Amino acid sequence: MCACGLDHPGSDFFMDLEIVSLPFYLLRPEKIYDDKPVTAFRDYSIDDNDPIRQRVRKTYYTMHTYMTVDFVKSKMDKWLKFNHFKATMKEALYRMNELVDESDPDLNLPNIVHAFQTAERIRQDYPDEEWFQLIGLIHDVGKVLALYDEPQWCVVGDTFPVGCKWDKHIH
Repeated sequence: MCACGLDHPGSDFFMDLEIVSLPFYLLRPEKIYDDKPVTAFRDYSIDDNDPIRQRVRKTYYTMHTYMTVDFVKSKMDKWLKFNHFKATMKEALYRMNELVDESDPDLNLPNIVHAFQTAERIRQDYPDEEWFQLIGLIHDVGKVLALYDEPQWCVVGDTFPVGCKWDKHIH
């Protein structure tokens, strides 16, 4: 176990996460993108023939339509009582096996794959910053709320200030 409090790949912790031991380590989805230019990622352009882009567009459209100040306040009233569920970080990460992020144009696999991709990329670039690797691993764990009856559009994706006029570049 390292200073970050987690075991690194190959440990029992990671092997307990079934989806990680299969697609992430065997298929390595990011390998198919080795030759893809960085500018080609996070492509939110419209393509009516691409079901993933359609899904992403619908998610953001719904978010931008219904994410109001009153809506956010109602969610704060609901969730900040902390009485809906209790989970360890390991349990919450494991639940990410059940969620494919509808706002992600680059990955159509369970969100835990993204969590480990992020942590591993940070480890590659910042090997001595174990705290940063941990943040990369857990940065999206709040998406677990989608597994407790919240629509994905209110817990995934890039977020924007509510109550402010949209920038002209946001569609």
